[in-house]
Order: sequence, then structure tokens, then C-alpha cells
Amino acid sequence: MSENIHNVAEAQASNSAEAVIDKFLDAIWMERGLSANTLGAYRADLVSLRRWLAERDASLIYATRSDLLAFIAWRSEQGAKPRSTARQLSSFRRFYRFLLREGVIQEDPTIKIDMPRIGRSLPQSLTEGEVEALLAAPDVSDPLGHRDRTMLEVLYATGLRVSELINLKQSEINLNQGVLRIVGKGDRERLIPLGDESQNWIRNFIAGPRSEILLERQTDYLFPTRRGDRMTRQAFWHIIKRYSKQAAIGSKMSPHTLRHAFATHLLNNGADLRVVQMLLGHSDLSTTQIYTHVARARMKEMHSQHHPRG
Repeated sequence: MSENIHNVAEAQASNSAEAVIDKFLDAIWMERGLSANTLGAYRADLVSLRRWLAERDASLIYATRSDLLAFIAWRSEQGAKPRSTARQLSSFRRFYRFLLREGVIQEDPTIKIDMPRIGRSLPQSLTEGEVEALLAAPDVSDPLGHRDRTMLEVLYATGLRVSELINLKQSEINLNQGVLRIVGKGDRERLIPLGDESQNWIRNFIAGPRSEILLERQTDYLFPTRRGDRMTRQAFWHIIKRYSKQAAIGSKMSPHTLRHAFATHLLNNGADLRVVQMLLGHSDLSTTQIYTHVARARMKEMHSQHHPRG
């Protein structure tokens, strides 16, 4: 028996569902290099199921197909959307397949449960004019405003994930070559070109405002806070919301909105889909293909508005 199987068996023997969840998360992290956010989502889904089952004197580890169907039905009654249910069911499938593989259970209870049908939603994006308004919103005479403007410029120029942006270090930037070196999901490394505009903002930020923010503190993170720490996802989300309000952008904003705008505007202007895939760091082209729907929708809208027979 492998060490991993032995650990799972020990957790099972101690009747600790939490311990089994921990072993599962450790295993998939080792196998797939998933992000902390993804692992956190798996844990939340499994803990939610465990608590619901415990209230009914049922076991997470030995849950049956009927148990899971009852949980899904209960979630639907509580107003859960199909997309949320599909995500949870995906977590459960991976968990029970892990237990089956390790010999803890004899049958996967999710095997005959169909995924709910969900429409493929298009990512929220911005027009090029809205992006310009958003970029112009920060007060760049203030060091923090200059930092915020630089972050927005880099985000729109590169299509980074927000987690990649806030963790960006000076050592990962080569301004001589005009590229960023990013280690993204699954520890996959990619080089992303920087445009002249974002390079200028980075140079100017490093030359003055960054030192004013840090004072005597030291950090390799490119975009520090007043405390000398790296920024959090939540803090950047508040920054995006504040500047979108200043720019009078009516559409719903999220930290990923500029990433979506980056991809959509590239495709609108003739970029190759596989190039966009590499820049975004998608492992599967099908993930990138959703942006072709955004681009087509935009073209139809423009045709309808401007063609005399639209």
C-alpha cells in the first residue's frame, strides 16, 4: 500500500471527514498544481456537503447517489443556480474518484448523476472607449494613484490574471526586452510582451512614486501597499470598483474585466486565437474560444448600428 493510500486509510479509520478532505486536497495539489483559490473552492464544496450529510446522520465518505441527489435538490430549493450546482458536482466527482482510486470506496456515487444544463455565458468586457476612461480615472499626481494607473495599464496590456498582477515582482520584468515572465496556473511559465505605453508607466512608477510609497521599506513586489506588503485581491477589487464609478462605466465590473477586454480587443483587431491562448495562459484552446463569441457579438452589434440595411 502506498504512503498516500495509508494516509487516507488512517484518516478514514479515525472517522475524520475533514482529514480525508485534507488528504484529497494534498493529492490533487501535488498532481495538478492547482491554485490556492481552486483548492479553497473544493474545500468549501466538500465541507458544505459534509455538514448537510452530518445533519442527516450520513457520511461524506460513504455517501450514496441518493444522498447526493437529495443534496442537489435541496440546493436547488434554496435558489442555487445551475452553474453553481455544476461546479459543486465537479468537486464531488473529483473527490469520490480519488477515494475510489485509493480503495476507500468501491463505487463512485457521482457516476450516474448528470451535470445540469447551463448556457455558456459571455465574459463581461469593455469598449475601447470605456477602457480609456478607466485608465484615465486615477490621479497620477498622487503616488498611490500613479501605482493604480500603472497596474491598470499593465493589466490591459498583458491580460494577466489579477493574482498574477498583484504577485508580480520586479525581477520578473525585463524592460530592455519589453516582456514579463509569468508562472501561472499549474506552474506553467509564459513570456508576455509589454507595449510601449505600459513600459513607460512602469519605468516612471519605479523611478519615483514606488519609492514614495515604500519610504525605507524593501520589497520585490512591483506594486506595494503603504505597509510595504503586496496588494490583496480584495483591495484591487475595491480599486477597480472605485475607478469604474469615477469613469461612469455602467456595465458590471470585476477584477477580470480588463483581462476579458484585452482578449476581446485583440481578436476584434485580427489577432490569431492561438496567440491569445498563449498570452492568457489557457491550457485548452476551448477556454479561449469563448472570446470569439464576444468578438462576433460585437461585430453584429456594429453592423446593426452602422450598416444602412443593418
